[in-house]
Amino acid sequence: MARVVITTWGSFGDVNPYLGLATALRARGHVPVMAMPSFYGATVRDAGFAFAAVEPDADPALDPALVRKVMDPRRGTEAIFREILLPHLPAAHATLMAAVQGADCMITHPAALAAPIVAEQTGIPWLSTVLSPLTFMSAYDPILPPPATWVRHLPWWVLRKTAPWVADAGRRVTSRWMEPLQEFRASLGLPRAIHPIFDGQHSPYGTLALYSKVFGGPFADWPQQVTITGQLRYDVSHGAVLSPEIERFLDAGDAPIVFTLGSSVVLIAEQFWDECLDATRRMGGRAILLAGPVQSARLQSRVSSNVLVVDAAPHSLLFPRAAAIVQPCGIGTTGTALASGRPQLAVPYTNDQPDNAWRLCRLGVARMMSPRAYRGRAVARELTTLLSAPGYRQQAEALAAVVASERGAELACDRIEALL
Repeated sequence: MARVVITTWGSFGDVNPYLGLATALRARGHVPVMAMPSFYGATVRDAGFAFAAVEPDADPALDPALVRKVMDPRRGTEAIFREILLPHLPAAHATLMAAVQGADCMITHPAALAAPIVAEQTGIPWLSTVLSPLTFMSAYDPILPPPATWVRHLPWWVLRKTAPWVADAGRRVTSRWMEPLQEFRASLGLPRAIHPIFDGQHSPYGTLALYSKVFGGPFADWPQQVTITGQLRYDVSHGAVLSPEIERFLDAGDAPIVFTLGSSVVLIAEQFWDECLDATRRMGGRAILLAGPVQSARLQSRVSSNVLVVDAAPHSLLFPRAAAIVQPCGIGTTGTALASGRPQLAVPYTNDQPDNAWRLCRLGVARMMSPRAYRGRAVARELTTLLSAPGYRQQAEALAAVVASERGAELACDRIEALL
């Protein structure tokens, strides 16, 4: 039996995979300790896990202005590092250092900037993780940068040829953001680290890529000892079953379109839901909107009998019963949608979302549109194409079979036990 500290930061999309991992570790007799911001304490304790509060403790659900800033396509990622993670680095280091006392190993999230420092100082064995392919920033794997989603229209040979330049430019720009981290290392008597966002976040013991192998890789410039495990799906925080209200609606007619904005964008989007209602009206079909508590209350008086608006629902149970899924392509929602075997309309905002969306399109299971172009008429047109062309559904079903064969939690646990 091992004590395994799992540290992460971000939205529920950055928490749920690690709760899935903790569940699998507990089933094998280990003791997971979830080290993350205090506002996740209740969720972690409700799941029956030990909890250690680790900075930064910036709860985006309480600060819509913060969500808008970090979801900005041009400056969102920079804001996450420069305005949230780096100013709290000393506190994050101190709290994580306390959390790993007596632990046998540590599992780290890409945003846990203090974790490599703690590992270096304590010598604790650790495995790093990534949640999406974009994180590797490979010169062999063209990416879709959030500020320049138009590049997806370029010929593939151009994208392949420019991929090394894009990767190098990304490293050079973000290295300037990391000077406060380098200064903090110096204050601890440590030498400068290699790029903390990219190479420096990866453990010399190995890295777990917690997403499906259908996204591709490994590539020659990835760090050594990468294991692509498959997604670790966990959505118990939204319920272990579908509510009676949702069950009644599903049983009352044809499979609906499911509209969701995940756990971050849902806090700031308003017009999105109005356009969803307009698109549903134009198509004459049925829809379920997972609109969050604020927007659900606002929309209730506007919906007809063919539309159900609810705060949230477990994606793993609802998505397989949809006709299609409209979502912003956070990697957690994306992986669950892939497992459902349903075609998708991708509406990505920022960070890894555009790249995840583009990969879905290249896999032949999705169409993609910009949030700026998200209007009822255009949405109805895209969904009609998605549902009428059988290729999307057939490819979605084929990939779902691949995803279903992956043993994400089991492979991750195997790798952790090999380390132990």
